[in-house]
Amino acid sequence: MKTVVFDLDGTLADTSGDLISAANACFRDMEAGDLLDPVADAGVALRGGRAMLRLGMSRMGRKDDDPLIDEYYDALLFHYERDIDTHTRLYDGAMDAVAELKKRGYLVAICTNKPEGLARELLTRLGVLDQFAAVLGADTLPVRKPDPEHLNETVRRAGGDPAQCVLVGDSDTDRNTSRAAGTPSILVTFGPSGENMAALEPEALLERYEDLPDLVETLLGKA
Repeated sequence: MKTVVFDLDGTLADTSGDLISAANACFRDMEAGDLLDPVADAGVALRGGRAMLRLGMSRMGRKDDDPLIDEYYDALLFHYERDIDTHTRLYDGAMDAVAELKKRGYLVAICTNKPEGLARELLTRLGVLDQFAAVLGADTLPVRKPDPEHLNETVRRAGGDPAQCVLVGDSDTDRNTSRAAGTPSILVTFGPSGENMAALEPEALLERYEDLPDLVETLLGKA
């Protein structure tokens, strides 16, 4: 079967507010105050916990303090899990598009660089975990995106064929993953880094979720 694989953060859901809050909780633990802005730094938030910590550290004058970043990474995950869905919201039309894809016969799955446990917890709280045939996170396998095996194994666990899939994402990581796997990518333009997606030359750009099922059919053919 043909499979549509979604990234999670910045693609299916805007998680940046809760990620920024978790990072700022760490900076408050350091007695540095809130160093990240939930709007201006949203794009960094969607690149992961260490990216947020590194940016905050640079604003403290400790740009290359990797030991301190490692020390606080687990604390960041603790703060994030505690308040994982306070500000997070699914993008408009995302689950309607998922439902339509399934109706047309496609498998749907999630491949994210968020730890799998946190991804499943968030999807559970959002009430949509059962809509996906597979959910693989950063720690599910020995590798993660942009390694193509992360994408390919997601497709296999969903019951599909890695040669017949498309990856929907929002970053250069997603684009590099699809390119390495030899599969098409669709990059969303409504996330914090949306204006940069065209430069990555994906097979398609997505401005609104209602257009996704037809885009998928154009790239993969009917399921």
